[in-house]
Amino acid sequence: MSFASLGLSPAILRALAELGHDTPTPVQLQAIPLVLAGHDLMAAAQTGTGKTGGFALPILERLFPGGKRNGALQRAPRVLVLTPTRELAAQVHESLRSYGRHLGVRSTTIFGGVGMQPQVDALRRGMDVLIATPGRLIDHMERRTVDLSTIDCLVLDEADRMLDMGFMPALKRILAVLPRQNRQTLMFSATFSDEIKKLAAQFLRNPLEVQVTPRNTIATTITHMVHPVDGSRKRDLLIDVLAVDSRRQSLVFSRTKHGADKLAKILEISGFKAAAIHGNKSQGARTRALADFKSGRITILVATDIAARGLDIPQLPVVVNYDLPMVAEDYVHRIGRTGRAGEEGQAISLVSQDEAHLLRDIQRLLKQEIRIENFPGYTPNQALRIDTATRPPTPGKSRPAQHARRGRADGNGAKPSAHAKPHSKAQPQRHRFARA
Repeated sequence: MSFASLGLSPAILRALAELGHDTPTPVQLQAIPLVLAGHDLMAAAQTGTGKTGGFALPILERLFPGGKRNGALQRAPRVLVLTPTRELAAQVHESLRSYGRHLGVRSTTIFGGVGMQPQVDALRRGMDVLIATPGRLIDHMERRTVDLSTIDCLVLDEADRMLDMGFMPALKRILAVLPRQNRQTLMFSATFSDEIKKLAAQFLRNPLEVQVTPRNTIATTITHMVHPVDGSRKRDLLIDVLAVDSRRQSLVFSRTKHGADKLAKILEISGFKAAAIHGNKSQGARTRALADFKSGRITILVATDIAARGLDIPQLPVVVNYDLPMVAEDYVHRIGRTGRAGEEGQAISLVSQDEAHLLRDIQRLLKQEIRIENFPGYTPNQALRIDTATRPPTPGKSRPAQHARRGRADGNGAKPSAHAKPHSKAQPQRHRFARA
């Protein structure tokens, strides 16, 4: 089935053809007709399956039916897209402008880490679509520099990540000022936990559901490999793993911001073109690092989990877990940067014995064993034992709480049902919201 069969205008079809997109992905095929019909929607699909197009294309069609603007030009936005991170906001903005290049769509982004005044000026000029992170949007709400009174479509992108990062109080503040009547709300995410489904009941009205792949599904085109190593030799092993092909683009995940900076410096000293990206970097530094990585000016990007969701890095061949994530689901999101759109990818993890319990959690989540192979010259003094691994005690702290706190600190298939699925209401989550 082609995009033309979904009822999109010639102007949008022309833009898609110029971008080389001729066939909708499964999530787009299911979501676009439902959004065009005006339904509230919950859509879940694994990363790299075209979720942005699933909401951006029908939104543009509703703003410009048949390729012409629907209604008079106005200053206040009609569409609000909320994202958990600055990078994802910028990426959604780029996709929206690409899809709407022949429509004259006006859009802008507002997020933290940059000055307020240019954003205020852009808001005054007016736009059709506003893409924002929750924290900075609330800053503008408090200063009364943004008008949300005409919003008739709200998109919550990467909703599960927003919950992880403690944005729920911020979302409630924002939704409290949005028009309720005739507002369409769309929730898109890589996964939907039971907690997210319950919270969606507060925001969506009679939502239909689209779930293209089961929760925590990974692309079959990704090859998984674990290299066991003594903790004291991890950095040397990382250098040798990357040196197998120093021209190959690789995304390396570190657990901490300080660790990411340290690794990037060590890799640069070792002769690699590397940079770090994390929540403590200025927005300018984050934007430059990502742009340099996408263009090939640098070949190694060292990141914390802020880069695990939503970043579209075409044909990325390798993801390296220098540190395993503390929460197994984050492994799925990290490696989802590779093996996208049918391309082959590698997920390499460097694992010391004190991380064996984390590897065990990942294998249980994936319901499969990951190949373990010694890298030449780095056989550990003690063989990696997953079956006897024990989790270090964390008195008084649950794993979900650790996950949410870490996200805040870093700043960053089935057919759709034919009827609405009722969800019970959940108690509000008590978190400080993060500034992205």
